[in-house]
Amino acid sequence: MIPGGGQPNMQQLLQQAQKMQQDLANAQEELARTEVDGQAGGGLVKATVTGSGELRALVIDPKAVDPEDTETLADLIVAAVQAANENAQTLQQQKLGPLTQGLGGGSGIPGLPF
Repeated sequence: MIPGGGQPNMQQLLQQAQKMQQDLANAQEELARTEVDGQAGGGLVKATVTGSGELRALVIDPKAVDPEDTETLADLIVAAVQAANENAQTLQQQKLGPLTQGLGGGSGIPGLPF
C-alpha cells in the first residue's frame, strides 16, 4: 500500500525514464565524438579510436617498417588497436556505467558493450 492511498505518479515515472534515456543517448553521442589512443612497441605504432570503438587513425613510425619482417609490424598494429579499444571500453564504463546502473545494474542491457 502506498502512503496516502494514492497510486504511483505514472507521469513522473515516464518523465524519469525519458530523462534517463536522453542522458544515455547524450553519453553515447559524446563517446562517439571522443577519441582515445593506444600504442605498441614503445610508441612505434599508435592507434586512435572513438569512445565507441571506431578506428579513426593509425600512425606507424618508419622505424617499425622492416620489409623482411612484416609479421612484427602486424603484431604491433594489432596490439596498438587492442590497447586503444581497451581505453575506449574504460571510457565507456566511466560515461555509461552510472547511467546504466539506474537501469538495472549496468549489465544485461541490449546494445551496450558491457
